[in-house]
Amino acid sequence: MPFFDAASTEPLHPAARAELLEALDAGWADPARLYGPGRQSRMLLDRARARIAAVLGARPDEVFFTSSGTQAVHLAMLGALRARRRAGRHLVVSAVEHSSVLHTAATHERDGGEVSTVGVDRTGRVDPAAFAAALRPDTALACLQSANHEVGTVQPVAEIAEICRAAEVPLFVDAAQSAGRADIPEGWSLLAASAHKWGGPAGVGVLVIRKHTRWRSPLPEDEREGRHVPGFENVPAAVAAAAALEACRRERATDGPRLSALIERIRERVPRLVPDVDIVGDPVRRLPHLVTFSCLYVEGEALITELDRRGFAVSSGSSCTADTLRPSHVLEAMGVITHGNVRVSLPRGTKSTDVDEFLSVLPAAIIRLRRAAGVIS
Repeated sequence: MPFFDAASTEPLHPAARAELLEALDAGWADPARLYGPGRQSRMLLDRARARIAAVLGARPDEVFFTSSGTQAVHLAMLGALRARRRAGRHLVVSAVEHSSVLHTAATHERDGGEVSTVGVDRTGRVDPAAFAAALRPDTALACLQSANHEVGTVQPVAEIAEICRAAEVPLFVDAAQSAGRADIPEGWSLLAASAHKWGGPAGVGVLVIRKHTRWRSPLPEDEREGRHVPGFENVPAAVAAAAALEACRRERATDGPRLSALIERIRERVPRLVPDVDIVGDPVRRLPHLVTFSCLYVEGEALITELDRRGFAVSSGSSCTADTLRPSHVLEAMGVITHGNVRVSLPRGTKSTDVDEFLSVLPAAIIRLRRAAGVIS
């Protein structure tokens, strides 16, 4: 079955698999211990930290391993807000941030803080001027994703980082979707990423805190990870995460343009093949592997199931749930169709023939659902 949901998780990279298996034998001991096996684990962990730091443009002592990208987000935001409480309790986020960022903002608000949400245009992009206007003298932290997880739009991180620097406000960047796929602009103070998004193992997140950035752990103190992240380090998984990230950087020059061309084929052909379809997201300033389109008169979840029946694994950008019946906050903020959405995100190695086959079965799947709904005869 062609897997077209790399934005959710990327299949384990062969480089990660090879180093994971080696590290399971070499890095099983406690890296905090001074005996031989412990020192071996510490060496592997520190080397993995340095490898990831080199790709992300950070120092090794600025990189900390977490149990997930979500935990990295929580620690980055809550730790920065706690450390800068004297500066103020105002938080700025964009309207299209990942739910982990927005849920953390909601927690901050419930605890007495203030949150300002900056809107986006119809492509899902934040206006730097609007972001600048949201900053206040009591702003403790600003948050902006590097690229959107649902529609692929790349955000103006460099411009907003400069604005935040001038205002002396630290900028937190959620780089989960772009790490390994694109260079991350400089200027940020804190960053979070997730290894399984770039072909590393699940259960490994990365938290980066720049030197001289004020941060105080919101959790009980622990000796692990420089007192930043509690719990026993998963050394083999960290090694595998570093191997996958390095491999993605090596392959990006060739695989990135190839995937981008395949996505462009979908962007161009879907509206010609199927009536009443809207391609969403920025057509130019976008991630190379992701496209989302909305189909009128069709529920996204029904279309996902139909495409799965026909052999394709994709996801829905509408994200409605049975208990809330609420559509995607990203699509709502963009002011585009919030139902009938399909997100196609291509993993490395996707074949041109797989995309052509997808384009051949998509029209029949939509016609079947529209006919079942009584929209067409």
